[in-house]
Amino acid sequence: MKVFTTGQVAKICKVAPRTVSKWFDSGRLKGYRIPGSQDRRIPREYLIKFLKEHGMPLGDLEDEAMAKVLIVAQDQVLIENLKRELPAERSFRNATAASGFEAGIQAESFHPDCIIVDFSIGQLEALQICQNLRRSSDFAETILIALLPDDGTTANFDRSTINETFKKPFDAALLAERLRTLIGAKKELV
Repeated sequence: MKVFTTGQVAKICKVAPRTVSKWFDSGRLKGYRIPGSQDRRIPREYLIKFLKEHGMPLGDLEDEAMAKVLIVAQDQVLIENLKRELPAERSFRNATAASGFEAGIQAESFHPDCIIVDFSIGQLEALQICQNLRRSSDFAETILIALLPDDGTTANFDRSTINETFKKPFDAALLAERLRTLIGAKKELV
């Protein structure tokens, strides 16, 4: 979790540090004090929420305020449908990967809040993606959604590595709504 000092928040908001301290002390800007000192720390999520509530520009935080979704799939129709349901205008930023290797590179550079894995790329590869992500503490909070093919085969895997599963064909709008629910509170999506 990224945190800011009152001085850093002051620069972002283009106000004096004392103003940020007043916001904090009055309870309008949430955060915590460092034990044994008067120093204040404001978590990124609280700062973004505060800026949105007061109609202040997000500036450099705008990109961070968007929910980032990595789509791991090879089916271009599926990818386009998901992108249409998760547009930037509704606070989503998307990236795609066609293989486990690409997914690893994208996950490291893009830092997604959610990864949607289409098991049509191959069950073994899809499972390896999910398991590798769960092994890394950097992705412990990342939401993993599995898109399971409806081809008559049964998918036998440890579902504890995956937050949600959807069987294809599925309603992309329903998946988008579920995604908003899962990460909406964390990102304060509109």
